[in-house]
Amino acid sequence: MFEFTRRRSRWVLGVFVVLAVVLGALGATLFERVEGGGYTDSGSESHRALEVLRTEFGQAPPNLVLLVETESSVEDPESTAAATALVANLQERAGVAEVRSYWTSHQPALRSVDGKQGLIVASVLGSESEIDERVTAISRELTGEQGSLQVRAGGFAMLMHETVQQSKTDIAKGEAIAFPLTLIALLFVFGGLVAASLPLLVAIGTVLTTMGALWLLTLFMPLSVTATNVATLLGLGLAIDYSLLIVNRYRDELSDGRTPAGAVATTLRTAGRTVAFSALTVAVALAGLLFFPLLAIRSMGYAGIVVAALAALVSLTALPAALLLIGTRIDKGQLGWWFLRAPRPAPGEGAWHRLATTVMRKPISIGLAVTALLLLLGAPFLGVKLGFPDERTLPESMNSRQVTEIVARDFGESDQHTLVAVLPESAYSAAGLDTIARDMSDLDNVRRVDTATGSYAQGGLLLEPTAANARFRVEKAVYLSIVPSTGDSDALAALVEQVRAVRTPSELLVGGVAAANADSVAAIENALPWALGFVVIMMLIVLFALTGSVVLPVLAVILSALSLTATFGALVWIFQDGHLSGVLGFTVTGDLSATVPVMLFAAAFGLAMDYQVFLLSRIREEYDRTGKNETAVALGLERVGRIVTAAAILISLVFLGFLASDITFMKAFGIGLPLAVIVDATLVRGFLLPAAMKVLGDANWYAPEFLRRLHDRWGLDEGGSARSKQQVVVRDPLAARVEEIVVVDPLARAEAARAEAARAEVERADSARTQDGAREKSRPKESVSASTGSGESSD
Repeated sequence: MFEFTRRRSRWVLGVFVVLAVVLGALGATLFERVEGGGYTDSGSESHRALEVLRTEFGQAPPNLVLLVETESSVEDPESTAAATALVANLQERAGVAEVRSYWTSHQPALRSVDGKQGLIVASVLGSESEIDERVTAISRELTGEQGSLQVRAGGFAMLMHETVQQSKTDIAKGEAIAFPLTLIALLFVFGGLVAASLPLLVAIGTVLTTMGALWLLTLFMPLSVTATNVATLLGLGLAIDYSLLIVNRYRDELSDGRTPAGAVATTLRTAGRTVAFSALTVAVALAGLLFFPLLAIRSMGYAGIVVAALAALVSLTALPAALLLIGTRIDKGQLGWWFLRAPRPAPGEGAWHRLATTVMRKPISIGLAVTALLLLLGAPFLGVKLGFPDERTLPESMNSRQVTEIVARDFGESDQHTLVAVLPESAYSAAGLDTIARDMSDLDNVRRVDTATGSYAQGGLLLEPTAANARFRVEKAVYLSIVPSTGDSDALAALVEQVRAVRTPSELLVGGVAAANADSVAAIENALPWALGFVVIMMLIVLFALTGSVVLPVLAVILSALSLTATFGALVWIFQDGHLSGVLGFTVTGDLSATVPVMLFAAAFGLAMDYQVFLLSRIREEYDRTGKNETAVALGLERVGRIVTAAAILISLVFLGFLASDITFMKAFGIGLPLAVIVDATLVRGFLLPAAMKVLGDANWYAPEFLRRLHDRWGLDEGGSARSKQQVVVRDPLAARVEEIVVVDPLARAEAARAEAARAEVERADSARTQDGAREKSRPKESVSASTGSGESSD
């Protein structure tokens, strides 16, 4: 691939630009093709209930509410005429069923207490995309000033529609915040405009191609709006991460005297392999989301796989082509002494090297202290209470939120949380249906039950059946409408269970928003073990291919999971318990959206493993060169510590763009992802990993003989160490010829000489420290105490 890129660098860049423009143009209409919902399980009981209601009765639970406000009274003739015209307009529209209003039914629940507001309630039928199209048209044509009336639209369908529109606005705001901050940070990392601009250009190209790829994906499957959030902010973060690693290694190679072509070749052979492995780990983590039946979660998984693959592809093709064209001008555009790039420290003298050696002097005490701190920060998650987004997750300016809050405040009763109980393929006698309706009406928090035999309340018949009650029964099925007397989420969840426990002669299907939420939580809990099992097993396989050890993959998975404890604790402390709600600007709901921990775990765990790959690949390279565990850990952390820290800061700045969102559960990503990345880049990578590897010693690199042979044949590494080269020569004549060419290449030979010199210098430093330590021990105890000031102990 490198040879083709070297010869056709302009052609490669041209193709990339054309693809970015074409796919970006397609992606510009992606928001018109995604769905605002996706939080229900299509295989659940509640979904089956709605399917029977739609196919057999041509109905659905009310999901659209028009709040009609008058200046005088809803009884005024002018207001009555205008409102009746609105009802007629709705009834004539395709896909709109069961339109009820105060002006046509005179039900007290549809009239405000002060008599100046009335409700029009309807059921909009169809798939989520069809419902969104119909609600959009209704909102555009029937809201605002309608004669003497002021009309606003609300309900669940409007909530989903406004969620899509708000997500589109939030992405634009997030990008407007992320790009300038990232550019400033890149200037501090690289010191000049040319080098700093390359990661941003790669990021823009990655986002454009990803949005277009997702547009193409919608031709074959539905996608939720959550896919767009992943495509933009995660795409920006990963592309900047990968291109940062590539550009930094390229500059290092140039500073060592390589030609641009030789620098790109070495960069792809080393950092390029790390980027490929890192993208694989992120894709595997996000692939775990495909085990969940909820479209919102699966869409994030699809988008994550696409964005990881494209970020790596662009970083390994278009970016090297750009580097070949730029050549030694990569450091042009220096902005001043405060942006100058810090010189690379000599081997064994860097800050990360000193941190690693300090930790490895007291590995047990430091490791236990950091672990205890992380577990303490994660303790609030033990009290997590899962729920689902409602109107309170949107800003107060949204119509759907305003309508819901006004109805709850100004109307004595409301049918917004109605449940339906469907008895399919059954022909009940009036007496049997009457008994079921009485039992359901006698449940706690039930105001009324409507069905074919009349309306019921408190275990008794409230109203005799009329012609309107005929809609509850067809030849093959019958259903009951259960109107709760509360809007409390906990009470509604309990009511769903009570309704489902009512004894009936045949299968009872309970539907409605509360039932769908309960089923979705259950679906997440059922799929979670399978998703976790898949992710863990695949991560162990990938990391074994990278390290050749069966111990390090297990350690990496444990440490990456531990790095998320503080994140999950913060989510509960902030978004469920309400701390910092005033600063962050959201309404406390008392629970945490059930999809947030799942989505956040996949993204954050993938990123944590991403940085583990950066570090472990370099540590393994140093271990292959030196054969010394402690030296490899310290030197590996020194070599990649600065650039990985820079990558963590940059991707955190990108993720902070989620905080610009006015949707509460998107703000959770703006807090959770940066916190997870920072914790992993500091506490885990700087303290726990060196401590654990020191305690394990050479056992870090253990693998059974048959697995070692397997790795010798199929395993990969970043640097192509001497040990792996020898193995390649033995197993494959063609590969041996390739390695022979590499070895005789002057650039590769110079690189090997530099590596050997660095290794020898580190060994001399280690030997000197060992001799100094032996001399100190041979001195009298009093002398040692006098020179050190204290008898420092170690683990």
